[in-house]
Amino acid sequence: MSGRPVIIIFGAAIRPDGSPSLALRRRIQAAASFGATLDDPLFIPTGGQGKYGEPESVVMARLLQDLGVPHSAIRQEPTATDTLESAVACARMLKGHEGPVWAASSGYHLPRCVMLLRLMGLPARAAPAPEAAMDWRDRWWWRLREGAALPVDAVLGLAARWRGFRR
Repeated sequence: MSGRPVIIIFGAAIRPDGSPSLALRRRIQAAASFGATLDDPLFIPTGGQGKYGEPESVVMARLLQDLGVPHSAIRQEPTATDTLESAVACARMLKGHEGPVWAASSGYHLPRCVMLLRLMGLPARAAPAPEAAMDWRDRWWWRLREGAALPVDAVLGLAARWRGFRR
């Protein structure tokens, strides 16, 4: 797997009825479309058990398969409950990996995903983001939320490296 392209798909909420949120479906569709442009990519859906339904990674793997991604091209990371945990867990999974790595998520979330993966030692880049399906107020809310979360996760990510996390 050392040269195989990898797409790490960051999770999003599962609805109370167990179905994927619109954000999660859009992330999966964008990742699958981008993956179709690569040679034999490995998809890593990441996300553990939330409040409702199955773990996010399980739901995402099923959506990927529904879009034609073979089971053998999917490796779930079902333990992480937030973005930082996802980055750490995926970096551990990819120990020794030398190929390209892309983060797949919503556009507002991608800068933090890429930053954390890079802090964990992965040469991550942003995959094309899905089209946003929100009004200007929601867009600004998520931008402000991410603006606050990015420096906090940067400090926490550096602390994880300092405590001995090594890829």
